[in-house]
Amino acid sequence: MELMTNKRFQSWMKYIRALLFISGILAFSFFLVIGGIYYYAKSKEAPPLWVTQSSIFYAADQSIIGEAYNGEKRYWVTLEEISPHLIDATIAVEDRRFFTHHGFDYRRIVGAIIADIKARAKVQGASTITQQYARNLFLEHKKTFSRKLQEALYTIRMEIHYSKEEILEGYLNTIYYGHGAYGIESAAHYYFGKSAIDLTIEEASMLAGIPKGPGIFSPYINEQRALERQQIVLHSMVANGNITTDDIEIVLEKPLQYGERKHLPKEYMAPYFQDAVRAVLRNELQLQEELLKGGLHIYTTLDPTLQAIAEEEIAEGLKNDPELQVGFVAMDPNTGRVKALVGGRNYDESPFNRATQAERQPGSTFKPFLYYKALENGFTPSTPFRSEKTTFTFDEGRATYIPKNFNNLYPNSELTMLQALPLSDNVYAVKTHLYLGEDQVADMARLLGITSSINPVPALALGTSPVKVIDMGTAYSVFANGGRSVKPVFIEKVVTFKGEVLFEREKKREQILDKDKTFVLNHMMTGMFDQRLNGYTSVTGNKLVGTVTRPYAGKSGTTETDSWMIGYTPQLVSVAWTGFDDNKSIYQKEQFVKYIWANFMERSLANRSVEAFRPTEDVVGVYVNPESGLLATENCPVSRLTYYEAGTEPLEYCHLHEVEEVEDEVASPVDDADTTQRWWKKLLPWRR
Repeated sequence: MELMTNKRFQSWMKYIRALLFISGILAFSFFLVIGGIYYYAKSKEAPPLWVTQSSIFYAADQSIIGEAYNGEKRYWVTLEEISPHLIDATIAVEDRRFFTHHGFDYRRIVGAIIADIKARAKVQGASTITQQYARNLFLEHKKTFSRKLQEALYTIRMEIHYSKEEILEGYLNTIYYGHGAYGIESAAHYYFGKSAIDLTIEEASMLAGIPKGPGIFSPYINEQRALERQQIVLHSMVANGNITTDDIEIVLEKPLQYGERKHLPKEYMAPYFQDAVRAVLRNELQLQEELLKGGLHIYTTLDPTLQAIAEEEIAEGLKNDPELQVGFVAMDPNTGRVKALVGGRNYDESPFNRATQAERQPGSTFKPFLYYKALENGFTPSTPFRSEKTTFTFDEGRATYIPKNFNNLYPNSELTMLQALPLSDNVYAVKTHLYLGEDQVADMARLLGITSSINPVPALALGTSPVKVIDMGTAYSVFANGGRSVKPVFIEKVVTFKGEVLFEREKKREQILDKDKTFVLNHMMTGMFDQRLNGYTSVTGNKLVGTVTRPYAGKSGTTETDSWMIGYTPQLVSVAWTGFDDNKSIYQKEQFVKYIWANFMERSLANRSVEAFRPTEDVVGVYVNPESGLLATENCPVSRLTYYEAGTEPLEYCHLHEVEEVEDEVASPVDDADTTQRWWKKLLPWRR
């Protein structure tokens, strides 16, 4: 009997030793596999935590004006920008031991297996926050062995390379909360109309329950089930020590106030401006790839107040002609910042940007380029040319050109530049252009920022080469700021969601025009609104005299198909263009654009101090008779303070309006000849 017992004992011991040996091998293999996986995961680089995010456009006052996204509305916020209630609620219901495990909660895994065996079905999940984050970032949601293995590898890699805080922050910014809201910031705005940092405990407990089944637990889909899920979250918070049982009753007694189902508090505005910003990001800053990835914070130059004024004045000014299109831009001439931009009547109907893309004939708004070059070549405000219907010959006698004045009105006498500019005399302009040389105006336009192709023909002085609205704003800004170079600025700074600055505007300016000549031109351009300069016709701003209340410099321009108004102060430049997309005649619609411009400027500058152009150091102001360009006397019916570069001011007094004491007195032939030929003998072939 004893022998049999020993034999049995020896037999059992043999089995036990074999079992221990096999178990040891399995354990060793298991730890070898785990160690290998760990080593493999550690040898790999940190997996990128990048996800598609929305990029946000900010106005100059930091308000949100729009966003760019690729299907998922997500706005990254740091843990410090998320309510502690939401963090506690999420950890309590999703992964209670998040801060103590290393990516896998083995107790939870065992519990889930037992629950599934008892129910004979998959009834309980065991994924940790890290596992869910890995799945959301890198994997499909199909439940296959391959996906599970990859999920485990990514989970280990994330736990090795990132802190718990980084993982939790990423998870809360990527989890789906339903209705297109990805991440807690988007969800907080969508459900409760506030930022994630401002969520109360009742709001946080509601949101924390949604990711388990956004199509089931969204209060907008099934409020009763959402409330039941909220109670589960609250009890989980009790179990985790975040709140007490008494707190649950207090929370549930507070009614939830839902928001307006918006992902961000925004008043989407200036769509044409936003398109221009995207073009700058893509073409100038080479940030197209970063924009597609998202998560950028793009700080623009837009002034929401000025943008609203521009849109209102355009709507009012064109309300009686629904087909008439518009291009408008307002800029700070000292910095180039684009403060307002309108590229058309209706973005939804036509996103084509007529402020930055369209090229239209600028008409007489091109003349200031010509007259600045004239000042460089010795002209002064008093320089006269005879203006009458004239046939010009060019191209070595092979071609002729006959410019026409508006309504075919001509003074048929001499005209000074001081009057020719505000009266917009075309004959004077073409004579000046041909005297200077046909390339001079084209070169000047390019220097000032005109990017369109320019054809240097005699008619260029009258604005026959099409240009862009934004370029004309740039060119006139150079005049307004005293002759310093400027470029249109749409973006101040671009920052990633992590705070990395990708771009920041450089503030470089160069003096490209002579300060004195620029001031002389600016002062002449204020004459557009000065009725003292009326002559054979009225100044082109005559109808605006009762509308404008401060000194402006400006120039209008009209062609058969285009109407322009550009004007400025030292503080603000604005350009308005109206016309038809199909180039129909704009006859009898020319004045709309002037009132749009004037009303915009008056409202935009209403709360700012009145600033006139200050005379520069080397200019001299004298009172002259605009008709003769000579020093005014008490007999002159009109005199105007006019500025000249020192040494070029007139010294002779005007005699046009003297009372003759002896009516039959006859001037000597020498005096008469001297009077008729006192200016610019080089132009004798054109003198009549």
